Amino acid sequence: MSADRTLFEGEFVRLKRRDHWEYVERVNARGAVIIVALTPANELLLVEQPRFPLQANVIELPAGLVGDIEGAEDEPLEIAGARELEEETGYRPARLEFLTAGPPSAGLANEVISFYRAFDLTRIDAGGGDDSEDIIPHAVPLAQVEVWLAEQQRAGKYVDPKIFTGLYFLQADR
Repeated sequence: MSADRTLFEGEFVRLKRRDHWEYVERVNARGAVIIVALTPANELLLVEQPRFPLQANVIELPAGLVGDIEGAEDEPLEIAGARELEEETGYRPARLEFLTAGPPSAGLANEVISFYRAFDLTRIDAGGGDDSEDIIPHAVPLAQVEVWLAEQQRAGKYVDPKIFTGLYFLQADR
């Protein structure tokens, strides 16, 4: 196997090649966390945001990068997950529990995402992300999530399949 060769480096990603394979790696983060969270009213917390590559809104689980904040490059995954959940949804978890980790697109990027389950949520504010984000938080009754997601798809929004991984872990926990 040959060494990696950088084809392009931008502010946030680097395009690399090894032999015949091209792939992407993040320049400014060491991974991502995805949070599966139920409110005290048994509502699944989801977020909606425009995703430029798709030119459409995407419904997702709350998530964010790890190690992308200057001075906090070694931030623990749990801390990043709690921070992202609060920023995006307005809910603060008392604790997070690791569920699983793996590549979201193993043929495209070397990124690894880690799923966490949030427990004992407290509503702090309205959420919506930071100043650089345009996030709409949704709290959907767990019993209605599948119907709600189908409605969102019919409305022209994409539904991130990682939501179904989160639902699997909620089902397995019952």
